[in-house]
Amino acid sequence: MSLQELENTVTRLSDAELVAFAKWFDEFMADQWDRRFVDDAQAGRLDAAGRKADEHFEAGRCTPL
Repeated sequence: MSLQELENTVTRLSDAELVAFAKWFDEFMADQWDRRFVDDAQAGRLDAAGRKADEHFEAGRCTPL
């Protein structure tokens, strides 16, 4: 199915179906983000940011949330 076909299908959903689809899609996107974050962390792509955060914390440049 092409993106255009998918868009056309979504526009024809009933209100109830659209709400259900939106809920599913939100959960799907959250899962995708979680997987990407884990992949990035395991591949070391977040290491530099973590080191920088540690440096700022140890230098007292952080404030409590």
